[in-house]
Amino acid sequence: MKAKRAAVPYGIWMVIFIIVPMLLVLYFAFTTQEGAFTLQNIATVGRYSNVFVRSIWLGAVATAVSLLIGYPVAYIIARTRACWQSVLILLVILPMWMNFLLRTYAWMTLLEDSGLINNLLEALGLGRVHMINTQGAVVVGMVYNYVPYMIFPLYSVLAKMDPSVIEAAQDLGASQARVFWRVVLPMSMPGVISGITMVFVPAVSTFIISKMLGGGANLMIGDLIDMQFLGSSYNPNLGSAISLVLMVLILICMGIMNQFDDGESKGGGIPL
Repeated sequence: MKAKRAAVPYGIWMVIFIIVPMLLVLYFAFTTQEGAFTLQNIATVGRYSNVFVRSIWLGAVATAVSLLIGYPVAYIIARTRACWQSVLILLVILPMWMNFLLRTYAWMTLLEDSGLINNLLEALGLGRVHMINTQGAVVVGMVYNYVPYMIFPLYSVLAKMDPSVIEAAQDLGASQARVFWRVVLPMSMPGVISGITMVFVPAVSTFIISKMLGGGANLMIGDLIDMQFLGSSYNPNLGSAISLVLMVLILICMGIMNQFDDGESKGGGIPL
């Protein structure tokens, strides 16, 4: 009974800030500005299929790069001494204490044609490279801002991994590479799935990073929604329809990832 009473504030919070906004999105997505029911808003979303494809592609690339960077970092932190783990985690968290916009603006300064990176390349005799207002710059910004969300779930799983399991695999004659691919990686899949979800969802819907680092030529779903609610092309009904389609796509992706996670979790033993 006490547990139910303790959940009441959370239930109220969920209704006000989750359920009600989602119902409003559903209402505006299927109505005209006069309040009449219509499917035109959903049909209009198809015109922006290229924006959806670009957003999913860039989000997937940023997620893959974050995984390639985050997994070794999480593994190293999990395998260091306990006294150093808190220091390394603090170094990962430290950039997140800075304002999100300020961090992104710093990358604008680094990537611009006369920025620090291009000045360094020119000093080395390699010539300047146009990096700002490109898809690569958007991916760099997303990876920089979201890679901690990949590291933390991976670290949480790897730190709890029983070292005796790895030692048993080595005693059975498995090489370091085989131990990683057949023991460590399968056991860390829950952290991999959580990290992929936590990075992909904000990456595919971002709008500040693409606006600041990608320029107008790299429009993403978040930019499109922002334009419908706050931009010159004000149309909250279409913006709600785009948001609804985006939510459905994200839920489908999460469902696929959860199915994959379930398959890994039911494997039972550790094949060597």
